[in-house]
This record gives sequence, structure tokens and C-alpha cells, in this order.
Amino acid sequence: MIVLAGFVIGALWGGFLARRRKGNRFDIAQYALSFGIAFALLALFVAIFLDRLT
Repeated sequence: MIVLAGFVIGALWGGFLARRRKGNRFDIAQYALSFGIAFALLALFVAIFLDRLT
């Protein structure tokens, strides 16, 4: 669940960032996807760390 939330938050942030930089729809989609993947990967490591902690 943490990974999915990380993907959604990253995609929203990436889309917002590309839109603020006056990107077209392909730029917005690329930023949203790349930020979503990066945040999901980061959230995956956080989830693994929290699982190992307990």
C-alpha cells in the first residue's frame, strides 16, 4: 500500500511540476510517470525497511 501511495504522490508532483514549467501534455505525462516510478521505488525501500524493523 505504501508503494502505491508513493507512486500516486510522485505522479501528482511530477505532473504539477511539468505543468508549472509550461510543458505540453507529453511532457506532463513523462514527468508524472518518471516521478511516479521514482517515488514508488523509494517507497518500496521504505516498506522493506519497516518490515525488517519489526
